[in-house]
Amino acid sequence: MSSLRLLAALTAFSGLVSPALAQTQPMPLPMPAPVPEPQDHPFPGSLTVSVDATDTVHHVMSIHETVPVPKEAQQKGEMVLLYPMWIPGDHSPTGVIEQFASLRVQSGGRTLNWKRDTVNVAAFHIPVSSSTPSLDLHFQLMTPIAPGMGRIVMTPSIVNVQWDQVSLYPAGYFTRDIPVQPSVRVPHGWQIGSALRAATYGDETHFNATTFNTLVDSPIYAGRYFRKFDLTGPDHVPVSLDVVADEPDSLDATPQQVAAHQNLVRQATSLFGSHHYDHYDFLLALTEELGGIGLEHHQSSENSAAPGYFTEWDKTFPTRDLLAHEYTHSWNGKYRRPADMWAPNFNTPQRGSLLWVYEGQTQYWGNVLAARSGLVTKDQGFEALAYMAASYDNQTGRQWRPLEDTTNDPVIAQRAPLSWRDWQRSEDYYVEGQLVWLDADALIRKLSDGHKSLDDFAKAFFGTNSGSFVVSPYQFDDVVATLNSVQPYDWAKFLHDRLDTIQPHAPLDGLTNGGYKLVYTSKPTSFIKASEAARHATDLSFSLGLTVTGAGHVGREHWMSPAFKAGVVPGMTILAVNDMSFTPQRLLHAVTDAQKDPKQDIRLIVKSGDHVSTVSIPYHDGLRYPHLERIEGTPDRLSAIYAPRP
Repeated sequence: MSSLRLLAALTAFSGLVSPALAQTQPMPLPMPAPVPEPQDHPFPGSLTVSVDATDTVHHVMSIHETVPVPKEAQQKGEMVLLYPMWIPGDHSPTGVIEQFASLRVQSGGRTLNWKRDTVNVAAFHIPVSSSTPSLDLHFQLMTPIAPGMGRIVMTPSIVNVQWDQVSLYPAGYFTRDIPVQPSVRVPHGWQIGSALRAATYGDETHFNATTFNTLVDSPIYAGRYFRKFDLTGPDHVPVSLDVVADEPDSLDATPQQVAAHQNLVRQATSLFGSHHYDHYDFLLALTEELGGIGLEHHQSSENSAAPGYFTEWDKTFPTRDLLAHEYTHSWNGKYRRPADMWAPNFNTPQRGSLLWVYEGQTQYWGNVLAARSGLVTKDQGFEALAYMAASYDNQTGRQWRPLEDTTNDPVIAQRAPLSWRDWQRSEDYYVEGQLVWLDADALIRKLSDGHKSLDDFAKAFFGTNSGSFVVSPYQFDDVVATLNSVQPYDWAKFLHDRLDTIQPHAPLDGLTNGGYKLVYTSKPTSFIKASEAARHATDLSFSLGLTVTGAGHVGREHWMSPAFKAGVVPGMTILAVNDMSFTPQRLLHAVTDAQKDPKQDIRLIVKSGDHVSTVSIPYHDGLRYPHLERIEGTPDRLSAIYAPRP
């Protein structure tokens, strides 16, 4: 430290600053001009957004956008454009501003020097005047090329265009008040699936005019291999399954498989008694190359699954509730939305205090509707439920963190990998929220002697104003009031007990009141076997407390599990088991052998980086896998929940 800096530090500490030193203090930088707050008034004119998504080799999308300049901005001398950051369904500022590149702004052939806001880096200040009637924007989206760079949205066979990533919009307006004319160019011969509609489709497709709000809510899947299946239900509102794939064989769906998806539409519309779309497109990518996704939209959803989704139907059922989950969001999340998650534009922060309804109840209906429709069997649905119940009942993080606090996780972690997810808890409002709503459903059925159920809540809460697209916000008291209208009870206390307090166990009363209990046996369920095959991993979560790949890499691990206490951590590689080189089968045998001989611990040689060590796990309780078992002499309400509606 220089003598001058030392003197400045000492005098600052003493509260005294000499006049000479005062002159050396840096002056605060001026703040940028404020970004206009969104106002609910029409934007004059219409944007055009043209996307060239043909460069699948370099994974680059090129965009040309035109933006009329309002007189108010001309008089002010500046227009502010925003890059969308708060994307609905992500629950956090996930806009890929880091992929935005090569911005060039022109007007009447003149280049205008834009300036990025130094506080809000997604805002761009552009000088305008009365001689600037409109802006011509040229920029690129540098999409990820390889895993680890972000979600892959361009492959040799599939392109996923998400309009929030390829457009700017004027600040100062509600996005529902901004008209836009979109178009996209895709590789020759490819076909497009989207909730957007156009007069003609082709290499360059011009979609019908819409609003910016609806545009961002209407992504497209374009593919070399494409097939559309009609799922329209008895209400005659068009619904389709738009499938793209890495290979053409993946599109070979049987009539029975298509019928199960048609039944999903029937069961959902029967449950809610309404619809809030003019048409609905399930966008489904069967791929190992496009990045995985499950994202809701009002009239569509983005989904991905394994290439064998249809062709290996008996193996893919653990993930077949995805479409049911995202479809439910058209009612729960898009039409009915927590009040603190509604925003006037895509750069206004949201809060997620009611995500246990938005996502938790959607998770519940996703599991139930998948079974009611035949996407999975009842037994497969039960097996998935058993696994989730056991996972959250054994979670150690519940010792310090209440469920509702996890609704902050999308902003806290933004879905980045966590060192110890089991202890830290992350977005538990999904699956534990599912268990809360199972608890509510079974209790309503018990108190009403089977005359009422959560189905009645769904119709009363989400089924209002059929055909309306206008968002209907709700708050905690609205949820409680509707529950009480279905079945009188102290629902506020019921929810607060499960959301706001530390609970040592997961809310499993739904199983008990449903006529079942959670048990553990040495035999894995078909759900666990299929999940292990899909993840290429052996699941010992409920015994040693970890998962491990065929190559010995330790994946997810429970905090304070036997493996944890012995010094095994995620990222390690197991080299040997009981003096034999590692194989998954040898590890399984070691667990069963240790159960037979209490004096024989499980010995592992593990490697972490360049460090090799030997650990001993004193575990003797054998293999443990969760199952649901009937409670004799009790009503089987759980089967009634999973039974198809007429």
